[in-house]
Amino acid sequence: MSRMERLHLLTRRLIILTAIALAFFVALFGFALLLNERLMISWLVFICGIIGGFVSIQQRVKNIADNELELLCGSWFQILLVPIFGAVFSLVLYCIFLSGLLNSDIFPKFYFPQPLASGPDSKFVVKVLRETYPSTGPDLAKLIFWSFVAGFAERLVPQIITNITNKIK
Repeated sequence: MSRMERLHLLTRRLIILTAIALAFFVALFGFALLLNERLMISWLVFICGIIGGFVSIQQRVKNIADNELELLCGSWFQILLVPIFGAVFSLVLYCIFLSGLLNSDIFPKFYFPQPLASGPDSKFVVKVLRETYPSTGPDLAKLIFWSFVAGFAERLVPQIITNITNKIK
């Protein structure tokens, strides 16, 4: 198989997987709206990280070395690896945002539910996961943007973690 054929194969696979991720993204919103349920923000963050990872691969595809191109074309799993890392990094960044470790106007702010009268317990954890939301529309847009960036720029979150841990030292 020629390099050009491999590039076309990889591009087709990326388009298919990105379309599946986008369809899941739309279905998640539709499902939450139809059932009048709260959208789990962590799922939104996860999917945006996956999409960022797919876009990142597509941006780099022309510059990929032949051996890496062969590896990517040989396995669907290899194609999914970068977007899965992107999704994990987007969840880690979400936790960093929730913790307040990054604090600036360019990062989202959040509304947190009040603790239960009985104090923190497993019900409170579930409440936090279901009822913690970006405070405003612009904060939601910031969260979506940074979740995508965490998937797209695969070194961003590890660098943030390194910077935070260096401050501890």
